[in-house]
Amino acid sequence: MLTPAARGTLGETVLEALRAGNTAGLAELPGPDDADDAQITLWSLFELHHRGFDDVADELEWDPQLIALRRRLEDDLEQQLRDRAPEPPAPGAFAEDFFAFIAGHDGPSAAAHLHRTATKEQALEFLRHKSIYTLKESDHTTWTIPRLSYPVKAAVVELQYDEYGGGNPHRLHANLFAKGLAASGLDAEYGAYIDEAPLEVLVQNNVMSLLGLNRRLRAASLGFLAAFEATSSAPSRKIARGLQRLDFPAEMIEYYTEHVEADAVHEQLAVRTVCGALLEEEPEQYENVYFGAWACLHVEDLYADRVLKEWTG
Repeated sequence: MLTPAARGTLGETVLEALRAGNTAGLAELPGPDDADDAQITLWSLFELHHRGFDDVADELEWDPQLIALRRRLEDDLEQQLRDRAPEPPAPGAFAEDFFAFIAGHDGPSAAAHLHRTATKEQALEFLRHKSIYTLKESDHTTWTIPRLSYPVKAAVVELQYDEYGGGNPHRLHANLFAKGLAASGLDAEYGAYIDEAPLEVLVQNNVMSLLGLNRRLRAASLGFLAAFEATSSAPSRKIARGLQRLDFPAEMIEYYTEHVEADAVHEQLAVRTVCGALLEEEPEQYENVYFGAWACLHVEDLYADRVLKEWTG
């Protein structure tokens, strides 16, 4: 993958510096022009810790200037989220309270639109947007594993083993999605559609990387995971039925049908065993677990609200 197109003055300067390998002074640059400029720049800096870019030297991954700039941008993103996050429910029976918290959330649903009324073009756009994350599905959670105690680590690895295909690369979820993209006539190359990704897709991906990369946010990353799994099964069923309605190929539908059953199991594991075990050991992480869970719901709401307004007027 090559570096994406810039979306403002900051991005132009940073991406040119990445390609040239000259990062002097980047940490002192003025702030971004707007949210798009900030988020594509932050996404590019985070991507150095994923697969990187073909036109950027691998040695720049931990460049001090880039890390300092990334810290500025990710701190701004985290603060924006914390300013909007609600107070968590009072501590009680964690699993039951967490599922009630998820059930009580009433946000817009792109899946419901895809199920009943989306056009083929809208479904293809949805898949292109989702490819930015899904072609590296679960990788941000894997970053948390070295930061966890043995019981929590074992539970996360159990879940991740399923996400990564149980040792079979053909069943790895990201690979299933790539096969579905190709069968649908879309580009299955990693990052192929980054230049058309709206702001909300960038924010969603950046929040995952923010939580996964920072050890102090490990509980928030696991809370994000738990909310993600707890809100995946039913929407996946709706999306699969919508894709069937629109005559998408079996390979694309299979990705979503795989998640109907798998995530129904994963939600129990993520909430009760992963987050439950974490909070038994570190009860002081309670607020961060809920912060991550809320962030998961919030960024999906932002995306759904954006595309539904575009699709339905």
